[in-house]
Amino acid sequence: MEKEIVFGILLLAVGLFAWGKIRYDLVALICLLLLVITGLVPAEESFVGFSHPAVITVAMILVVSHGLSRSGLIEWIARWMMEKELRFTFQLAILCVMVSLASAFMNNVGALAMTIPLVIHIANKSGHSPSAYLMPIAFASLLGGMTTLIGTPPNIIISTFRSSHSGADFSMFDFSPVGLGLTFIGLLFIVLGGWRLVPKRLPKGDDNGKFNIEEYITEVVVTEDSKLKDEPRSAIMEITKGNIQVLNIVRSSQMTFAPGKNFIFKEKDIITIQGDPSDIKEFIDSSKTKLFGKEKAAEKIKDAEDIVMAEAVVMGNSKIIGRTAANMNLSYRYGVNLLAISRRNQKIRKRIDQVDLKEGDVLLIQGESEKIDEALDNMGCLPLADRGINLGEPKKILLSLGIFGFSLLLILFGLLPVELAFTLAAVLIVLFKIFPLRELYTAIDWPVIVLLGAFLPLGTALETSGAASWVAEQILQLQESVPPWFLLGLVLVVTMFLSDIINNAATVVLMAPIALSVANGLGVSPDPFLMAVAVGGSCAFLTPIGHQSNALVMGPGGYAFTDYLRLGAPLEVLIVLIGTPLILFFWPM
Repeated sequence: MEKEIVFGILLLAVGLFAWGKIRYDLVALICLLLLVITGLVPAEESFVGFSHPAVITVAMILVVSHGLSRSGLIEWIARWMMEKELRFTFQLAILCVMVSLASAFMNNVGALAMTIPLVIHIANKSGHSPSAYLMPIAFASLLGGMTTLIGTPPNIIISTFRSSHSGADFSMFDFSPVGLGLTFIGLLFIVLGGWRLVPKRLPKGDDNGKFNIEEYITEVVVTEDSKLKDEPRSAIMEITKGNIQVLNIVRSSQMTFAPGKNFIFKEKDIITIQGDPSDIKEFIDSSKTKLFGKEKAAEKIKDAEDIVMAEAVVMGNSKIIGRTAANMNLSYRYGVNLLAISRRNQKIRKRIDQVDLKEGDVLLIQGESEKIDEALDNMGCLPLADRGINLGEPKKILLSLGIFGFSLLLILFGLLPVELAFTLAAVLIVLFKIFPLRELYTAIDWPVIVLLGAFLPLGTALETSGAASWVAEQILQLQESVPPWFLLGLVLVVTMFLSDIINNAATVVLMAPIALSVANGLGVSPDPFLMAVAVGGSCAFLTPIGHQSNALVMGPGGYAFTDYLRLGAPLEVLIVLIGTPLILFFWPM
């Protein structure tokens, strides 16, 4: 009966992950509570997962990664790219290699986030669409993460599974032979022709290096001297030649959806419109309307020259996800106004300040020039090309690299375990003021930490209930008709598929016990099967929901959900075909 309960909880978890309406950390807590209620996990052991070395290690690596990102290291390395005229292929190759190398030693989302503003500057300068760069570098961050123990949480989790079953962890560079080989092949495919599969969806930037979003949804107000005052809705068609779509109109707190062509505009009407940024600007200038948010800001701030606008993408760990500008009082709390939202492939049928914000949304924010940087950072939003590139301070770069290198040496020489070595590095980074103390806890992606701490008991229950053994038995029924390497490839493919629809850390927690059971059933070393799970957990290339890196570039790149299949599907096939023999070569059965 225990096995059936575990399968039921597992199916519930996968279903909720795929549904996406409940955040993955809450899904993990729901599963943990069900395990305790059903008696599969003793109540006194329910939160043991939060003290697991893998959880501590991931948290500390996130802090160290934040220190490396705040040092300006990536921007400093890439500065010369801004000054040289390079061919697109060379630009893409350098960016992909840079991101993959950074992802090997720091959080891959952090490495990608640091590079996105740089990429947009380069795209605007060279005349290419940013979408040609963004998906390739997102995939490069995933490939680079698989090359070291600390490159991605799945590797850390796999190492702890190995330790609990054989008494020995994977070392820092045990993942490198397979990881480097697959990263090299993957980047070669992307740079030499894979990038052609990515749709060029976005227009180029303007002469000021601004990043253009394909379509914004914003609000304008009909002023006293507006050309729309006392005119029918059809007047908009004449002004914009059909390039602007009217979504709704608000008059005296009453909203009218899709107003007819004979609807007459009145002064103070608020019109929600959708269109390309250049078309919106032309419409505002021609109709003599005003951006609604800008109108409100002018009442509060007398010195209009102090006000700037910036475009930013909502990060996966942002505090504003699931909230609206109105219910969190955005203007009061962060000192900025929300002027417009760009959300790929979705119509917004609400007032701008009533829209629930999502990961990957691109926001047009207005605020005081001196405070907007800090506001975006506190909101958990990544600024795009509106602001200059921070080149960092040489002293901080050297200091952060020195601390990071010192922690690596402690691990390599066996003086400290990984979790303690990086805890020491995190403390030193804060003590040497590489970033302010107030950022220590914001640097940690707490939903991931909660996910790991709450979900690890489910992995244990898979083993103790016999559920993992049962799944392994079904797979082992194939061993009479197929060779062992086929079963290894099957484990890799299943792990890849799950990582495309649920969090990769959760995928590895679920697949590791099954991989161990398959290896035991075959009577072979578990190491190649654990490596297959680690590789599969890092290869979420088919969807934007499989990994935060994919979601992060969806808005700025203007990608549709299915665009990821175009580059991701051949890349995953390539990794399976190359990865299976590569794993067996370095980790024989």
